[in-house]
Amino acid sequence: MREKDFPRHIALIMDGNGRWAEKRSLPRLSGHNAGMKAMKEIVKHSSEIGLEYLTVYAFSTENWKRSKEEVGGIFRLLCYYVENELKELCDNNVRVRILGAYEELPKDAYEAVCRAIKETKDNTGLQFCIALNYGGRAEILRAVNSLVCEKHDIVDEELFSSRLYTSGMPDPDLLIRTSGEERISNFLLWQLAYSEMAFTETLWPDFTPDELDRLIEEYRTRERRYGGRLKP
Repeated sequence: MREKDFPRHIALIMDGNGRWAEKRSLPRLSGHNAGMKAMKEIVKHSSEIGLEYLTVYAFSTENWKRSKEEVGGIFRLLCYYVENELKELCDNNVRVRILGAYEELPKDAYEAVCRAIKETKDNTGLQFCIALNYGGRAEILRAVNSLVCEKHDIVDEELFSSRLYTSGMPDPDLLIRTSGEERISNFLLWQLAYSEMAFTETLWPDFTPDELDRLIEEYRTRERRYGGRLKP
C-alpha cells in the first residue's frame, strides 16, 4: 500500500563512478562496475518499496566524448547486466524502458537493450527507465520536429509531452544526484520543471538503499506548491 506523499517517480543522476575508482587507484571501469552493482541494489529496493517509476541517467549524448576504452567498457557492462539480471527483473515484475536514441548504440548493446524491452514489456511492476544516449535538449528538439512534421496549428503541454521519450509517464517527483555535484546536466529538462531535488556527497558506487530511504523520507517532509502559495 502506498503511503501518503510517497513519490511515484524518482530520477537518479548516478555520478561519481570515476572518482570512486580514482580514490582507490583503480581503473575508471572498476568504478563503473561498482556503480552497476549499486544500481542493481537500488532497482531491487525500489521494486520492493513500491516505487512506480525509477529513471536513471546511464549514458548521455555528451558521454561519447570520453575515451573509446571507457565508452566500450560501459557498453560491455550494459550487455553483462542484461545477460545476468534480466531473469531477476522478470521475476520481480520489473519493466524496462529506454529513454534516448538507443538505436545508435553499438550492435551488441542495442541488441541487449531490445531484448530487455521485449522480455519485460508485459511486466506491471516497477518501470525501470534507463536513459541511454540521452540528452534533454535533443529530446525537446526531437519532439518539436515531430510536431512540425505533423503540421499542428496549436501545441499544448499535453500534446508536447506525448512526443517525449517519457510519454505516458508522470514527471519525476524527486531528482537525486550523487557525488556532491548540484546541476541537472541536460537531464529531463522538460520533466523536471517542478521536481524536488536532493543532492548527496555520496559517490554513486557507495549509494545504498538506506540512503535512498533517507532521501525519500526527507522529500516527504517538503510541501510541494507548484508555483502556488503555502497552505494556511
